[in-house]
Amino acid sequence: MSASEQAVGTSGAALAGDGAGKQRPRVLVAEKIAQSGIELLAQHCEVVVATDWDADTLRRRIGEFDGIVIRSGTRLDADLIARAERLRVIGRAGIGVDNVDVEAATRRGIIVCNAPQSNVVAAAEHTLALMLAVARRVPQAHASLVSGRWERSRFSGTELYEKTLGILGFGRIGRLVAARARAFGMQVVAYDPYVSSERFRELGVERAERPEDVYARADFLSLHLPRTPETERIVDAAALARMREGAYLVNCARGELVDLDALKEALDSGRLAGAALDVFPQEPLTEHPLFGYDNVVVTPHLGASTTEAQDRAGVQTAEQVVAALTGGVVTTAVNIPSVGAEDLELLGPFVPLCRHLGRIAVELAGGAAIERVEVELRGRIAERDTRLLTVAVLEGILRGRTEEEVNLVNAPALAEERGIAVSELKETRARDFTDLVRVTVRSNGDAVRVVGTVLGTRSRPHLLEAWGQRFNVQLERHLALFRYRDQPGMLGHVGQVLGRHGINIVSAAVGRHPEDGEGSGHDVAVMVVTTDQPVPPAVIAEVVEADGFYEGRAVDL
Repeated sequence: MSASEQAVGTSGAALAGDGAGKQRPRVLVAEKIAQSGIELLAQHCEVVVATDWDADTLRRRIGEFDGIVIRSGTRLDADLIARAERLRVIGRAGIGVDNVDVEAATRRGIIVCNAPQSNVVAAAEHTLALMLAVARRVPQAHASLVSGRWERSRFSGTELYEKTLGILGFGRIGRLVAARARAFGMQVVAYDPYVSSERFRELGVERAERPEDVYARADFLSLHLPRTPETERIVDAAALARMREGAYLVNCARGELVDLDALKEALDSGRLAGAALDVFPQEPLTEHPLFGYDNVVVTPHLGASTTEAQDRAGVQTAEQVVAALTGGVVTTAVNIPSVGAEDLELLGPFVPLCRHLGRIAVELAGGAAIERVEVELRGRIAERDTRLLTVAVLEGILRGRTEEEVNLVNAPALAEERGIAVSELKETRARDFTDLVRVTVRSNGDAVRVVGTVLGTRSRPHLLEAWGQRFNVQLERHLALFRYRDQPGMLGHVGQVLGRHGINIVSAAVGRHPEDGEGSGHDVAVMVVTTDQPVPPAVIAEVVEADGFYEGRAVDL
């Protein structure tokens, strides 16, 4: 044991207090967290704080601990997790768990938990701080004055009062930013198709139907989106061209959301008045042409860097680690919660099916604001505790569409926050199949229903109904759905278009008849094709351009 570790370890042992004769779980605090978090851990565990261990030391000694607390600087990959023979819980003092191989941990039965609400206030306040700083040119005025110049006329700014704040992404942080902006007298318009219209009304925020509507209205645009393939570089040259002349851009969310080259061009042309950035596509970043601009304010990813946020992260993580090691309820686990062995044997294969059905349903809804999700569970599965299946549906609906990371634990809370009502119906009889799952998504008076089941000795997920038509196709990672006039040649057209783009069809199925009188009639058909790679939106558009096609969707599961 090193001298530094021994000193810290002695301190940790002293904090442990009573119960020295009992065998306590051992927890390694591998990175700096708030002292209050360490004290909370020490009330229940033997704590070793070793923030100076190198990678080799951690690899050699991780097998000594029942729990570990990390931040972003420690990477727990599959190999390291395999060496952690005693490990029962990994606590991440922060939001993201990108540095943890969650799948490997789950296979080993290790709970992975985080502190998802620890920095939301800090991030919202930093967003407003940057907005004010770029509008009033505070950093530039400060630099000028401390260098010996008094240049009042040079630093005339812009007020927030009666300006319009546009927000992309209306999760926890986006809503906190909106509330603070309204206190400044700003009008707020936001886009988030996964937040109900009622929740927008409750917060006094105008709901935009499309991102383009936000671009056109905003004097200040603030980003609060997750990083997904759909949102990467969402603010590109085309988006910036739609923004109002003289607008400002603020990004405290993810660096990958903004095309920095396009932003530079928009600033050079004078279309944008300024920009404030706390995050960047590659970090750390210390050199960039924008850093020398007089109308750009930058900070080194400080959104969560407050004493209070770090204290909350340490305490919240410590609470979860203690719960995991003492038989309590872990409320921020990011991997699958425990299910009884008897139920898991039957329900396990339906978890991915339900996740897939939620994903497909929300894609077919076409970005409309979701107001209600109805889950029907029929057959043998209805005799079990099926709450996990309903949560899996919500996870499929929300994953990649909220600023927060969605998992089987927090999906119900995120749905509730967004004003999405959820209902579950169970019926022990199922028509035509032993078990059926029906998922209906309701929005703006419209309803989209998909139906699926698992089949075969390997319990493969199958899609049985979409857009009111029946078929049977085994779900693969990539699929595309088309709704069209029922006439010869339509399947061939889809195959030709996909073939021209090098996309191979794995399987295809067609449904021609509406169920129980639902749908548009016998002249409408629905085609589902599974493919060996994603089908880009441009390819979907090319298919649908043909006469007789009504709409198409691509879904990646």
